[in-house]
Amino acid sequence: MDDRLTYRLIAPWGSGSGDLARAADMLAIRLPAALRPLADLAYNYRWAWTPGGNALFRRIDPERWGLNGRNPVHLLQETSPALLDRVAADPAFVESAHELHTVIRRDLQRAVGDGAIEDDPTAVRPVTFLCAEFGIHPSLPIYAGGLGVLAGDILKEASDRAIPMVGVGLMYREGYLHQNIDRSGWQHEFWLRTDPERLPAALVTRGDGQPLTVTVEIRGRGVIAQVWRVDVGRVPLFLLDTHVPGNSAIDQWITARLYVGDRQMRLAQYVLLGVGGMRALAAMGIDPAVVHLNEGHAAFAPLEMARRLIARGMTPDDALAEARDRTVFTTHTPVAAGNEAYWPGELLDTLDGFHERIGLESDTLLGFGRLRPEDAHEPFGVTQLGIRMSRHANGVSRLHGGTARQMWAPLLANLEHGRTIDHVTNGVHLPTWMSPDMRSLLTHHLGGGWETRAADPTTWQGVDSIPDADLWAVRRRLRERLIDFVRDRSIHDRLSRGEPLDRVEAAAHAFDPDSLTLGFARRAAAYKRVYLLIHDIGRALALLDGSRSVQMVLAGKSHPEDEEAKRILQGVLRLKAEPLVSERVAFLHDYDLGIAERLVAGCDVWLNLPRYPLEASGTSGMKAALNGGLNLSVLDGWWDEAYDREEGSNGWAIPPDAVADPNAQDARDAAALYDILEREVVPLWNTRGQDGIPHGWCAMVKASLKTIGPRFCATRMMQEYLETTYRRSPVRAG
Repeated sequence: MDDRLTYRLIAPWGSGSGDLARAADMLAIRLPAALRPLADLAYNYRWAWTPGGNALFRRIDPERWGLNGRNPVHLLQETSPALLDRVAADPAFVESAHELHTVIRRDLQRAVGDGAIEDDPTAVRPVTFLCAEFGIHPSLPIYAGGLGVLAGDILKEASDRAIPMVGVGLMYREGYLHQNIDRSGWQHEFWLRTDPERLPAALVTRGDGQPLTVTVEIRGRGVIAQVWRVDVGRVPLFLLDTHVPGNSAIDQWITARLYVGDRQMRLAQYVLLGVGGMRALAAMGIDPAVVHLNEGHAAFAPLEMARRLIARGMTPDDALAEARDRTVFTTHTPVAAGNEAYWPGELLDTLDGFHERIGLESDTLLGFGRLRPEDAHEPFGVTQLGIRMSRHANGVSRLHGGTARQMWAPLLANLEHGRTIDHVTNGVHLPTWMSPDMRSLLTHHLGGGWETRAADPTTWQGVDSIPDADLWAVRRRLRERLIDFVRDRSIHDRLSRGEPLDRVEAAAHAFDPDSLTLGFARRAAAYKRVYLLIHDIGRALALLDGSRSVQMVLAGKSHPEDEEAKRILQGVLRLKAEPLVSERVAFLHDYDLGIAERLVAGCDVWLNLPRYPLEASGTSGMKAALNGGLNLSVLDGWWDEAYDREEGSNGWAIPPDAVADPNAQDARDAAALYDILEREVVPLWNTRGQDGIPHGWCAMVKASLKTIGPRFCATRMMQEYLETTYRRSPVRAG
């Protein structure tokens, strides 16, 4: 084999590396010799954010690449030998494959260096990042929304910065819901089963070749979980899976669906994630220096850590203190539904005597999950447990940190040493979310390797030197690709719903690559307030009038149990019968990472209308900004930090107002939205120079890139986690 292939593309350490290598070898057997680097590439998602990676696999079979959800393992398993032989006969393709393999190999060989979390980087003990969902790539369907996408971005940035980290989650065999919208606008859900054998994943095995398993006591039964390994660059992601023969059908269902509707099943998932996740790490010989709980779903992990310390002879009090000292916690939402709570009977039945194994009375354990531990009438909350069992807690924006401190003030008052809730504002992984076109343009003006310096504001000063014509040309290409996608999807969606042919024809011809394109896409929860877009029907329709050159693309899913959100979405979609709506508004059903990539790249203005102060952070607007889109948002979450209040040079803002009653707040914010669109956004878009370019718009795009790029990239976020959280720096607040 070529000597460039002697180093396998596997994360530098951790159990399961041999299993991934064997999986890659089995895939390589069916490939021509010249294409065998593709098998290695397929089993490490590092290709997904390396320039040229996506294009390389797509060149093999563009149609099948799309049908397979851009899954390289599935693609190579299904591609015919004849086609593989033709690809192998293309010298340019073979050279590109070997070059990509070499680039990724060198990246994986880097030392830990500045990414060390301990004083001695040679004594590598990782951060363990536990989360209920991970949005790594569309081909790994174990995510629902922003929480998972952020988790994926954190693993990728940790890989880029050579921070020693492992991820721990669950291998959901049916993932999150898929969405169909009927002719009335009502959402219907369905689920698709995933075969892990066709994913870039491998079962972790023991020395005897049998799957490594752990057992967790749940509801009076020993639930067995096997472990899959997925490599995300330098970071291994371990996923627990209860779909094993030794489990009952009920227990196999624990890892069937993400955010399953049944409360008891969700609680079982959380116990498996926290307790089972820590047991899996121990079985693989991984002893984390820091355990990072990303939301309360994983909050049982420090209790399992304490149990193990007690088994080694430590007293319960000392074990709990040690576990707390190694745990950090991130809370993501001030919305009540996002902070789940359970009644004592529900919790104790599911935990099946776990408290006794760590020397705790049941009342003491229940107190860990309460604002006021002594209040026997208060339910047990997983967020409260996460805060109480961590040495450091943070919100995900400056504003959210303050909101969280107020929300959990009674709990914080009972904690020792004046512990509080800090904040680390979210950021997004630039190589994942910036389109190749924009990245190429910036490389030309900011210099090679600028992405590694993205958190330094001086890196972005070269944006001013970009000619408006070049910037506008990139923006038009991105918008044109989005419009092509919207047309195709809209035609398919309308035909599949049996809508009249005139509406189908409208989708085929109406959307314009030169029109101002507004985007609104996010989880369809009530507090996101998509209904503000039609709060004043007259102004909404007037905005869409052809003379204004405005069009809109919408997307979003409601949770299956959220009937209010479904009714809101249906109310918005009922307007499709209006001619202007049919021609200039598209709703893309089944919103996922693939659709999100296109929307944040192609939309000119990204709308965000949360009910203040319920938006903890939000990240989609950051992604739009990296592609030259502009934000129009309520001053909540991250936009409260990002908006240029002095000059308004980098976007538009709706001032917050938490005093008014909800109806008054809605009326006020809807009026402000349309005032800004009519008086500022549309006129600026339509003010063109003799060359046809809106130079004022381009100036705002440049200001947005310079101010948002360095402050809201994952590079800055991970540096803050290193300095304020992982490395035990002093806690700050405010």
